[in-house]
Amino acid sequence: MAARRLLALSALLASACLGQDGRWYERLSQPYRAPAAPRISLDNSSRIDSLIRAGQLYLSLQDAVALAIENNLDIELQRFGPRLAESDTLRAHGGGLLRGIPLTIRQLPAGVGGPGAPLLSTVGGTAPSTNLPSNSADLASITEQTTDLSVLGSTPLSPGSRLPSYDPAIVGVLNWQRQSTPQANTVSSGTTALDSSNLIGNLSLQKSFESGGTVNLGYNNARQNSNTLRADYNPYLTSTLGLTVTQPLLQGFGIATNRRFITIAKNNERITDYVFRQQLIETVSSVVRLYWDMVSLVEDVRVKEQANALAKKLFEDNKLQVEVGTLAPLELKRAQAEVARSRQDLTNSQHLVLQQELLLKNVLTRTGNSDPLLHAARIVPLDRIEIPAQEDVQPVQDLLAKAMEARPDLAQARIQIDNSNVSLRGSKSALLPELDFIGSIQNSALSGQVNNATSPAGSPLTRTPDPFFIGGFGNTLGQLFGHNFPNYAVGVQLNIPLYNRVARADVIRDELQVRQSEVRLQQLGNQVRLEVENALVALERARETYDAAVETRQLQEEALGAERERYAVGASTSFFVIQYQRDLEQARSTEVIAKNNYAKARNALDRATGDILARNRIEIQEAYRGHISRSPTPLPALEPK
Repeated sequence: MAARRLLALSALLASACLGQDGRWYERLSQPYRAPAAPRISLDNSSRIDSLIRAGQLYLSLQDAVALAIENNLDIELQRFGPRLAESDTLRAHGGGLLRGIPLTIRQLPAGVGGPGAPLLSTVGGTAPSTNLPSNSADLASITEQTTDLSVLGSTPLSPGSRLPSYDPAIVGVLNWQRQSTPQANTVSSGTTALDSSNLIGNLSLQKSFESGGTVNLGYNNARQNSNTLRADYNPYLTSTLGLTVTQPLLQGFGIATNRRFITIAKNNERITDYVFRQQLIETVSSVVRLYWDMVSLVEDVRVKEQANALAKKLFEDNKLQVEVGTLAPLELKRAQAEVARSRQDLTNSQHLVLQQELLLKNVLTRTGNSDPLLHAARIVPLDRIEIPAQEDVQPVQDLLAKAMEARPDLAQARIQIDNSNVSLRGSKSALLPELDFIGSIQNSALSGQVNNATSPAGSPLTRTPDPFFIGGFGNTLGQLFGHNFPNYAVGVQLNIPLYNRVARADVIRDELQVRQSEVRLQQLGNQVRLEVENALVALERARETYDAAVETRQLQEEALGAERERYAVGASTSFFVIQYQRDLEQARSTEVIAKNNYAKARNALDRATGDILARNRIEIQEAYRGHISRSPTPLPALEPK
């Protein structure tokens, strides 16, 4: 049993000393080799290939969300955040200042189906603008927006009191020197030109601790060989072995003060996780919005096709009546003009779908539209907006409580406040005078050979050196560890800045910035409450608007049917039939818009409460990996030719 334990202990020590491949120098050189950063992939996930068939990209809402998580570059950028924070944590453990973490997220473009977009234009009214974009405002529908989640402002807090370096360091000096110095007085050296060669070899180990103290263990050697006549030993070696301890007693004192950047760095790791979640929420909610806009734009194309079909039917009916002479030719021209107008509306709606397709492909892929196969594929939405018979909405107080607990932007803002208070410890510590305790213990040694130099007359000098010092390197080691010549020193060092204006200014500025960040946190909380309540009101309004739009469309269908019956018996004119057809087209488009507004209001409420990830069955770990485990939606069956 003892033998097995000894073997296991030997193997453990060997693995600790060797690298992963068994070579000891690999482990020794590891701190001095650059770590390998992960490579990036700009290829689309395989999911998108499984959704393309016969030039069509069949897309369900869940597939759109999955593609965004796997391919969207905004999410991919945020995946670097935790790794950047980990590098800052490593830096803080070494005693370095933090380099910071990214706190900016990006929001997807509004698209052509957003508020105020051409989808809301009046049927038969002014056609959507087709001017080429000439400024940034014209590009708003396809341009991303950025949001800074920082509550601390643009000015960083002061670094505070000096941090100790926690990484131990070995410092070595090896120096050889040859000197020839003329002597103004031969009493001390016994010669008019002192020739000497000096070899210095020093080695020290330095280490700082979280209390702010620093320990320095130094081993110094100096070997000198000269032509002096006065020294009893030549050549000779002097050695010292000493331990020096320095401990701050005021400024820079305390474990909490000196660990502040380590605490902040670990908090920043949590912040980057929340920032990633917030980016995920923003991207998913935007993809849901863009998808429902796409669905509504496609439905609006069907509305325009129906309107165009009605206009063509009226034109054909009028044409027959004009040919038989029962209708004036003016009515045919009026019907023909309506066909052209409805065709214009249809063309506009079809091109809005193309614009939305380009935008969706760009946000759901890594390559954008550079892939020829993907660029040529037409998106076919598989889901339709379903309006539930009854609303399942929690009371507003419950929604507010959920939002205040679940929103990542609020959580990371609170941690930022904690970080600013932790950093303030260092600023206040820098306000104190510097009072350092210094203690040292040192052993000295001397060893050499008897000086065999001769007098100027050529006769040897009579010497009686102490045999204790005759020897070499081993003799000095014996003296050092035998404590033959110990030296002790204890003292304090005080540095009091008389005005201390820099430290005072830093403290007051940092405290003011902390107060500002607390105000910004309150603003953010108020904004979250406003978003939830506004989304709830918008959902109620969208539901009532949809119900009214459905009723309006039904009544317009009945009105058009009645007017066409009157027209068939000659009791009406083409003008009134066309007007009723336009009213029905407008009612159908309004119903599409109302249904879309309901879906987007529901999505906005889920985003405001932080519930959108759970509603779309998104696992955070899968989002970090960039791979969604659920299978793509099965493609619909091919229609027989």
